Amino acid sequence: MPVMARDYGRALGEIRQHLRAELLPFWATRGVDAECGGFLTYYDRNGRATGETTKTLICQTRCLYAYSAAHRAGYGDGRFLQAAEQGCRFLLRHFWDEAHGGWHWTADRQGRPLDTSKLTYGQSFAIYALSEYAMASGDAAALDWAERTFDLLQSHAGDSLHGGYYEFQEADWTLKKPGVYGGDRKSMDVHMHLMEAFTNLYAASRKALHKRKAEEVIGLLLTRMLHPEHGTGIAQFAFDWKPVRAILFKNVWGEDRDVDDPVGRPLDNTSYGHNVEFGWLLNRAVEVLRLDAETYKPAIRKLYDQCLQHGIDWRNGGVFCEGPHRGPARETNKEFWQQAEALVGMLDAVALFDEDRYWEAYLNIHRFVMDTMIHHKVGEWFPLFSADNRLLRDHMAHAWKINYHTVRSMLECEARLKRLA
Repeated sequence: MPVMARDYGRALGEIRQHLRAELLPFWATRGVDAECGGFLTYYDRNGRATGETTKTLICQTRCLYAYSAAHRAGYGDGRFLQAAEQGCRFLLRHFWDEAHGGWHWTADRQGRPLDTSKLTYGQSFAIYALSEYAMASGDAAALDWAERTFDLLQSHAGDSLHGGYYEFQEADWTLKKPGVYGGDRKSMDVHMHLMEAFTNLYAASRKALHKRKAEEVIGLLLTRMLHPEHGTGIAQFAFDWKPVRAILFKNVWGEDRDVDDPVGRPLDNTSYGHNVEFGWLLNRAVEVLRLDAETYKPAIRKLYDQCLQHGIDWRNGGVFCEGPHRGPARETNKEFWQQAEALVGMLDAVALFDEDRYWEAYLNIHRFVMDTMIHHKVGEWFPLFSADNRLLRDHMAHAWKINYHTVRSMLECEARLKRLA
């Protein structure tokens, strides 16, 4: 179709309707733990609390980010900022490790620590969320906590020999055991989120060190963590950046994945969701850090093109989970977060490269999300569908599926469609 025929306005209208009438109202009436503080994020298919009350660092920080971002986007009339404020207080009071520094991994409802491990994944989201909250609220103390976390990562998790960061540590920052405990691995996922976090921290602080470390992580992602021929993401590595078969770690993905898999995924495997998420987060980093955009466009295009060619289900709609670096998808289920990130990524591609094929890809995913994945009666997204669009899981939220991917996606899509229109 010609460029002028792209109906940005219709897509924008559907995004706004979902965001304003369904998704944000869902989280305006849920999430905040009015009794104990912080956030509770376990809801069944009808949006009712399940009774689970464990609080993870991921759910606390991602909710803090989502409420802060919604406030910064002009939503909530101050209610979302209030939710973020109380969440920040709970996080600081109960998740910070006074003895060793850094943030505990899980706590009970009252905030008593359950798992005191230091996972770099969680530390990165503390930086990301606290810097977002600082920009939403003007709270200089929140920014100071984000910077303190950044400093701890440099001193306790940085690999001075090979570069990058260790990812699984005990409470005192010593490395965990190898294998499913993660003490001998590095991953693209964690380093992508470190790039995201350091970029947001720089946006809040404007400190040269934060910019420099963000650029270092970008360099590692581009030179060490992408397939040298296809430019797509490799999931896991040994400390020296040798690719290894990706395994599932016991205290990270246990909610929705079986960890009893000592062999792991094939080496020839990549995640469509992570590729497009990395693409648009890299483009955001280039903008915030004021890097030369033309230098990074070829790498970003490869990430988007592989998803467009092999990751999108052109028959039934949506984005598959994983597949080889080149060739058809191997894992053809459709998870909510891949859809959320691919929506943003394809709109990013439309703005960057102005080609109809990216708009067609966006519309494919947009229709799948609007017509199949969103539980419109309740307001949030279903978590998982099969290749033929059968519902496989139906909860609205838990310790991993929170408002971070869905709310952020809709805010980012709204902003992009407004610019495009």
